[in-house]
Amino acid sequence: MKVNASAGRTVKQQLLRSATRLGPGKPFLAKDFLDIGSRASVDMALGSLAKEGAIRRIRRGLYDIPRVSETLGGELSPDVDAAAHALARRYRWKIVPDGPWAANLLGLSTQVPAKITYLSDGPSRSVPIGRRTIQFKHARPQALAGHGGKAALVVQALRHIGQRAVGDQKLLAMLKSRLSAAEVRQFVKAAHLGVDWIYEVAKLIAKDQVG
Repeated sequence: MKVNASAGRTVKQQLLRSATRLGPGKPFLAKDFLDIGSRASVDMALGSLAKEGAIRRIRRGLYDIPRVSETLGGELSPDVDAAAHALARRYRWKIVPDGPWAANLLGLSTQVPAKITYLSDGPSRSVPIGRRTIQFKHARPQALAGHGGKAALVVQALRHIGQRAVGDQKLLAMLKSRLSAAEVRQFVKAAHLGVDWIYEVAKLIAKDQVG
């Protein structure tokens, strides 16, 4: 019994250290820590830490270390984007932030959309996260094919902004500043088989980075 209790404490301590490194407000799942211990021991550690108040249970199987605001006098909602990707890992979905939300995540828009929407290869569903609700919208495979990372954000954000982006030098400069050389190459590749004017934006950004 002593061995099991000791092992349980070790898993719990390691899990809390790993969760702390993620940062406050960044949701995580039990499956994110299966390198630490068995599923049963990780579940037990999560339950114990939640009861102690060291972590917060957002919804079944989803936790975080809450961000606390002294100004607002309490805990803040979890990071919505991190929560969406945690849920995608759980259900093995491919997801892409939809237009207005993609533009906000990239810093191209300061407006937070009323609906936080992700295109998904999974079923359409709404998931409450803190004081917000994430809408997962089933999309055709073509809408998700070849997209990932920043390239996906840029494509979706541009679809929302529209064709005026081609001649918007300020917008092009903002996009350039937010993409590494590798991400620009990924964007060009993702845009190549898509809408012509988005591919034109990709080529302009790639040209600027080269010369």
